[in-house]
Amino acid sequence: MGTVNDLLRELAPQVVGVLTRRHGDFYAAEDAVQEALLAAATQWPAEGVPDSPRGWLVQVASRRMADQVRNEQARRRREDRSARQVPADRLAAPAADEEDRAGHDDTLTLLFLCCHPSLSPASAIALTLRSVGGLSTAEIAGAFLVPEPTMGQRISRAKQRIRSSGLPFRLPDRQERPGRLDAVLHVLYLIFNEGYTSSAGPDLQRVELTREAIRLTRALHALLPGDGEVAGLLALMLLTHARSAARTGPDGELVPLAEQDRTRWDAALVAEGVALITAALPRGPVGPYQLQAAIAAVHDEAPTADTTDWPQILALYEVLESVSANPVVTLNRAVAASMVHGPAAGLAVLAELESDGRLAGHHRLYVVRAHLLEQAGDRAGAVENYRAAANRTASLPERHHLTLRAARLAAEDPPPADGPSGP
Repeated sequence: MGTVNDLLRELAPQVVGVLTRRHGDFYAAEDAVQEALLAAATQWPAEGVPDSPRGWLVQVASRRMADQVRNEQARRRREDRSARQVPADRLAAPAADEEDRAGHDDTLTLLFLCCHPSLSPASAIALTLRSVGGLSTAEIAGAFLVPEPTMGQRISRAKQRIRSSGLPFRLPDRQERPGRLDAVLHVLYLIFNEGYTSSAGPDLQRVELTREAIRLTRALHALLPGDGEVAGLLALMLLTHARSAARTGPDGELVPLAEQDRTRWDAALVAEGVALITAALPRGPVGPYQLQAAIAAVHDEAPTADTTDWPQILALYEVLESVSANPVVTLNRAVAASMVHGPAAGLAVLAELESDGRLAGHHRLYVVRAHLLEQAGDRAGAVENYRAAANRTASLPERHHLTLRAARLAAEDPPPADGPSGP
């Protein structure tokens, strides 16, 4: 069954692309393909995969589109088709065009369409996972812990917005491409991050999302092999995902990076990620995804936490902050500064960040402050901030980890007072 599902996810964007290119209606094409995928998921495991699975899906989805047109016509009781409607005979006879016969892949075009800058990140993520990733609405709703009807409405609104915008089904031209590619990379980055560290719920990771983000980014890299930021994002995902097995203990508890068993890291993914970023950096220009991948590579190449090249990581964060300033980068720079120059230096960076209020109330701010205060020997301050962080995260594994860390720290014997202890 897993093999069939993998095949369907690979074929889904291709089939949506074929129907959208052929009939010019992404909204109807996407709905029809979802029905065809459901039929295939039911029939293929029992009856076997057809000789031409893509052709089968195209044929079934085209018939679904024809049915939709006929049903709409019957509902509205129109005798004459509007000039704007797709002729039903064209839908009913989906003869393969030249591009179909050549196995033309519209995945990249579809990815750009689903990640259009006019959509909110949440809508673009949901639409991308469904139309390009081949996930069902139920699967996406489950991943983001929202009711299936809510997710269905979000996807429907996104499709309607694309339909009403009149966006052509084509790759963006040279002038449009930089902004559109930025949106695509951002959506893939968000999908990966949500999978790697779930924002809410009982599980630290949602592996199906990280794997899907990697699969889609691999496809993008295959189609744009010379783009440094695409390569950088793929490298970042591989180098980060390589640590997944070591991030949780036997009972699903969170294991911090410094405490992970590095023999459990995926050496093949590390090697692939390092090779990608090593090849991409000299080509220039260097963007934020490449810099983040370079930082991940420094972590992954260190045989132990103690041998991590923190001065190099700090230097990379300083460059990253100059290229793409945001509070999360500054937060990470504070950690790196503390590792190189001591906790006081990290707390000074944190004070700068706190003064502008960009992360006010965010649990990660309290986590980093607690860590730095613990390093500085302020046990009471660290306990207070670990507890504050635990109260502000919706991730149950993170909350458990932070609560336990605060409890252990509070239970430790206080440090001895200065001066002689007795006669």
